[in-house]
Amino acid sequence: MESLKRPLVEALLKFNEADPISFHVPGHKGGILSGLPAVLRSALRYDFTELTGLDDLHEPGGIIEEAQERLSSFYGSDQSFFLVNGSTVGNLAMIYATCCAGDTIIVQRNAHKSVFHAIELVDAKPVLVSPAWDEVTKTAGTMTITQISEVLEAYPDAKAVVITHPTYYGTTGNDLEETIRLCHTYGVPVLVDEAHGAHFVVGDPFPRSALEMGADVVVHSAHKTLPAMTMASFLHVRSNLVSSERVAHYLQMLQSSSPSYVLMASLDDARAFAESYQEEDKILFMQRRTDFMKRLATISGLQTLEVDDPLKLLIRVEGYSGFELQRELETEGVYAELADPYQVLFVLPLLKRGLNYAFEEIGRKIESAIIRLNQADRTANPIEVPLLGEGVSYLTYTARQLRDIATEWIPYEIAVGRVAAATIIPYPPGIPLLIGGEEVGDGHIQSLKKLLQMGAKFQGAIRINEGQIVVVKEGTEE
Repeated sequence: MESLKRPLVEALLKFNEADPISFHVPGHKGGILSGLPAVLRSALRYDFTELTGLDDLHEPGGIIEEAQERLSSFYGSDQSFFLVNGSTVGNLAMIYATCCAGDTIIVQRNAHKSVFHAIELVDAKPVLVSPAWDEVTKTAGTMTITQISEVLEAYPDAKAVVITHPTYYGTTGNDLEETIRLCHTYGVPVLVDEAHGAHFVVGDPFPRSALEMGADVVVHSAHKTLPAMTMASFLHVRSNLVSSERVAHYLQMLQSSSPSYVLMASLDDARAFAESYQEEDKILFMQRRTDFMKRLATISGLQTLEVDDPLKLLIRVEGYSGFELQRELETEGVYAELADPYQVLFVLPLLKRGLNYAFEEIGRKIESAIIRLNQADRTANPIEVPLLGEGVSYLTYTARQLRDIATEWIPYEIAVGRVAAATIIPYPPGIPLLIGGEEVGDGHIQSLKKLLQMGAKFQGAIRINEGQIVVVKEGTEE
């Protein structure tokens, strides 16, 4: 089948079959000098560089160009790009391509940290839109058309709107297509971090892709839900408002000048996997998923919650936090995507014909973990993390202003009303609890305390053992 053609994969296989002699980088010389275990070292035979016939990611004109053109054709973009530095570099490039220092950019508050890093690097001024709390999933939801309409009316000169679709937990909301149309009436491009939606392209029963709904730039983590290697992602442009050439310019600056051919081959393969996904594959996947959920339903005390994306599944046990549940699952060798105060998140495999997953054995392991968990003491008080509230907020200082402002470390217990001098991020999912330059509210501190109490992991400016965060020093002039 023509759609199964993988030009980059096939070229690497052919090149290796010729038994090439290496007087070029990388230094492991096809794995000969590597001390890695044999099972890992075998992949190094395909870890080539920009040799004759293997093309160049930063100036493609051969097999990489063909592979990216196939990607673009499949996703329906004007131009698509391979990313070897993860969706992070895609988020950086799309914001660099649309914003300059001092520009206003409208951002979904529960965006990934890489979006905020991009805004910091560009020195744009974010207007933060916090979605309503989703009581069903116990997570921050998606922005509504009403919220975007109000913000655009107040900031019609905004250079871009950044949306996360779906959320990390697989929720999509109902307003994205209408929101994109509204933004375009203002001449404002819509940039979508669709890291967890690379598989949406296969269609129903999965949600619609933001690219299909008219988004200008969309970033996909092919490694999250398609069978690509970690760090391997896509970026797509289909827009009259954002220049593909400008995006390509920043990708050349931001991506490695020595991109991994193994990662790029996995992207070529992931595209072929999705493109060959047939109706029969969807039926098989949904049947396996249904059978797995029926098995989970037989486990006493276990609750399962479905979301918009069938590839995501939330698992809860009443009276226990997700962190406690995660620990018991891991003793059985079952590793979830993440845990939060309420639940753990499973990312299911996008199975197709000829592929299997040991769901029955997995069900037994989960049951053993739940039995053990139910024998432990239940949480004395109901789990309830304080809400930060929906609405629009702003930064007191931009990242560039913070560089020249005096700061101090103080106990977070007395930080309410102060301005955070750096970002604090529960990880995963990588969504900032506090952003540098943001005023610290009581909800921030109560949430921080609760998350620390439950064993959440953090990145950023927090001294957990000392109970301190860094804030702008009092008396600093704005």
